[in-house]
This record gives sequence, structure tokens and C-alpha cells, in this order.
Amino acid sequence: MKSTIGKLALVAALFATTAEAWAGTITAKGSDTLVILAQKWAEVYMGKHPGTKIQVTGGGSGTGFAALQNKTTDLANASRKIKPKEIEACVKAFGRKPTEYKVALDGLSVYVNKENSLNELSVEQLEGIFTGRTRNWKEVGGKDAPIVLYSRENSSGTYEFFKENILRGRDFAASAQTLQGTAQVLQSVASEKNGIGYGGAAYGGSAKALKIKKDDSSPAIEANEETVVKGTYPIWRFLYIYVNPALDKNEVATYLNWIRSDEGQKLVKDVGYYPLPKQWRAD
Repeated sequence: MKSTIGKLALVAALFATTAEAWAGTITAKGSDTLVILAQKWAEVYMGKHPGTKIQVTGGGSGTGFAALQNKTTDLANASRKIKPKEIEACVKAFGRKPTEYKVALDGLSVYVNKENSLNELSVEQLEGIFTGRTRNWKEVGGKDAPIVLYSRENSSGTYEFFKENILRGRDFAASAQTLQGTAQVLQSVASEKNGIGYGGAAYGGSAKALKIKKDDSSPAIEANEETVVKGTYPIWRFLYIYVNPALDKNEVATYLNWIRSDEGQKLVKDVGYYPLPKQWRAD
């Protein structure tokens, strides 16, 4: 009997030690698109769980995947899906594919200066602008002025998503000014009257988000919760968190479940992105 009690006490002690080890060690790294949302999640969660510390840093989706492979982050925030080569690297690093969690929806927005008279562009026009084929605003119905391009660095998931879905794999114009974060892109567009850039929907305010047409015969669609959830806005996407399955337990699992709960998804909307419909929270 004493032996059984002693074993149970040892198990309980080990469990408590494991739980304590998790407390304060959750790190989230990656997508700059997700930074403001991830910071909000962390702030509210830590307020409800004083023993937990969550550290959030950006650097781009590619940086987050590299950190996941190197086991230097618990959570990899991403604004694009993980690539096959990145999955292979994770399998080599920790023996399994990372677990993917959809955590929010985004209407990737195209921003211009508030003084710009244009209110809409088509996907084809955007491709011409960002590849450098279209260099003057008058070519797309604006004033006679050179177009000033702002883009993200190539470690950004937003950069890769935009390149794949808008530029159809073509390179960005050499004249595009590369900036480290979406906030910098918006600041630059807000201060340059001929500027144009792109980024997550939550970063608007200082610049004007354009309505987007799928093609010349389609209506121009504004990014909002209804058009993104229905998929009628042409540049919608999921936002993700990836995790090493070995860490997907204890406090990390509790945190991820909370992010996808009604409470966590309310913060998605508060920040400026769009909550996941419940049918996608189980994926």
C-alpha cells in the first residue's frame, strides 16, 4: 500500500514538474501579419493564467518555420501553408509532420495613399503594377504620376502568397522597395501619395484599402467578414499556427484550444481579422 502511494506521489510530482516546466515557456515566432493578433492572444491569456508567460516575435512565416525545425519555438505563426520542403525538414528534425491549426481568416488587402482617387483595381491590373509592366497611375485610371511600389521581404508568407496568387509566380518589379513588416509598408504608403503596398486587413487605417475585382467583368469587392467567409473577396486566406506534435499537449494544447474557442476568436475580430467559422475550427 505504501509502495503504491509512493508511486502515485512520484507520478504526481513528475506531472507537476512537467506542467511547471511548460508554464512560462510558450514561444510563438513567425508571421508579421499575425504579430498583432498573437500578441493580443498572449496578453489576454496571460491575464487569465498568471503563471504562464508567452513570448511573441515576428520575422516572417519562413523564419517561424525555420525556428520550428530548429526546435527554438513552440509555435510557428504563418500567413501561408507550410511547403513540402519545410515539412521534410521538420520530419528530419523531430520525426513527424508538424500539426497545422487554422486560427483566423484574412482578406489580404491592397493599400494606396488616401489622396489616391482610385477605389478599385482588378487582379490583372495588380499583376501589371507589381511586376513593373504598369508604371504610371494613369494606365489604370488614376492621375499622371509614377507608381511607387512597396513590398515585403521574401521570408514573408504574405510576400509568397501575393506572388503566387496575384503575380502568378512572376517576380516583383526590381523597383519595389522591400520592407520588413506590414506596419512599415502601411507607414510608407501613408506618407507617399503615389505609393501602393499590400498586407493583412488588420493593418489598415493609415491608408486606403482598395476594392478588388477578380477580372474585368466581375464586381469590385471590399474585404470584410462576409466577403472573406464566403470567399467572394478574391485575395482571402487562412492564417495558421504550426506546432511540433510532441509539444501539442499540456499548456500548449490548452492555449491552442483557447485560441480557437469563442473567446479567442472574438479577439480575432477585435484586432481586425475575421473569426473562423466553427466548421473550420475542428480542422
